[in-house]
Amino acid sequence: MKQAQVCIVGGGCVGLTLALGLAKADISVVVLDGAPTQALPTDEYGLRVSALSIASQTLLEQLNVWPEIIAQRACAYTHMDVRDADSFGKITFNNEQLELEHLGHIVENDIIRYALIKELEQQSNATLMFDTQYQQIHQSESDVFITLKSGEPIIAKLLVAADGANSAIRKQFNMALSFKDYDHHALVATVKTKEPHANTARQVFLPTGPLAFLPLSDANTHSIVWSTSPNHCDELLAMNDSAFNKAVMAAIDGQCGLCEVQSARAAFPLKMRYAQQWVSGKVVLIGDAAHTIHPLAGLGMNLGLKDAAYLIELLTSDSKEFASTRTLRDYERTRKLDAQKHIAMMQGLKELFEGANPVKKLIRGVGLSLVDNLGPIKHLFAKEAIGK
Repeated sequence: MKQAQVCIVGGGCVGLTLALGLAKADISVVVLDGAPTQALPTDEYGLRVSALSIASQTLLEQLNVWPEIIAQRACAYTHMDVRDADSFGKITFNNEQLELEHLGHIVENDIIRYALIKELEQQSNATLMFDTQYQQIHQSESDVFITLKSGEPIIAKLLVAADGANSAIRKQFNMALSFKDYDHHALVATVKTKEPHANTARQVFLPTGPLAFLPLSDANTHSIVWSTSPNHCDELLAMNDSAFNKAVMAAIDGQCGLCEVQSARAAFPLKMRYAQQWVSGKVVLIGDAAHTIHPLAGLGMNLGLKDAAYLIELLTSDSKEFASTRTLRDYERTRKLDAQKHIAMMQGLKELFEGANPVKKLIRGVGLSLVDNLGPIKHLFAKEAIGK
């Protein structure tokens, strides 16, 4: 039998960040994950990347994993270029305007996970159990009982569901979910371009959806995220490399010159999910188990890491009763409000930039141009974009 103050189901970046923050605060944790542990990073770029905000970087620095991330592979971006392909609207900003060293970093999710696991393995009060699945979960007023498929029991004071967008724990405890299909699929790939990216994160809004060009550590290599209709996504997946290269270059309006895809292409459907209930007794949702959002602003990972940071803060300052009802309700209330705000903002942006309606095109063009030319408003817009 294993006992811990916190059991976390889900060994992704958010669950591991929570585990490390708690372990470093002398709170015992067990992490369960059905997948194998993270392999050593290879020379090939991973297809899933995140645009980590400065706030997320600060959290990872505090947990002593940032040096390993930088040692492996990360790209600081210093400029952002956002434009509407169907109007005259455009906005650009850079780190110097905001008096910052950079605006954020593009990092492969596998590298973030690898660095977190490496640091967690040094914590005596953290137990990592990969290739491990649970069979049953029950809770009393004060404890949660987890039975593994091997039959081994685990007892914890708190169970955190970090088991992703299709969370089985959320379903088991009947936590109501708001759901909306964005009617978009996200196609991801690694692309090399003739012109260097110059540490610039680019995004162009097309009538079918946004295309992001995110700079990687190689000066001419980008990770692309193309959010588009399911039918168009299928067409892009079916193209040969030559046709796909031409389609990507045309969509980005040749900003970086000739494009050459370097990887396989993968796609996944985009859905908004928002749990109406984040706490059930001693069971708590975090990250994608609680919310998913359109990737057009790269907020998903950062929102999840903010969940982890706030839960770490609350649990480590609980002086009377560990994981009290009051503490868990504070977490739920505060993080739900932030998630609601960003989900609404992304939905508004998606609807505004979608389609070729002449009125929308005018609003987009005038709005982006005004923001780009009005210093104080542009400053606020830029700070929101980088999570400051």
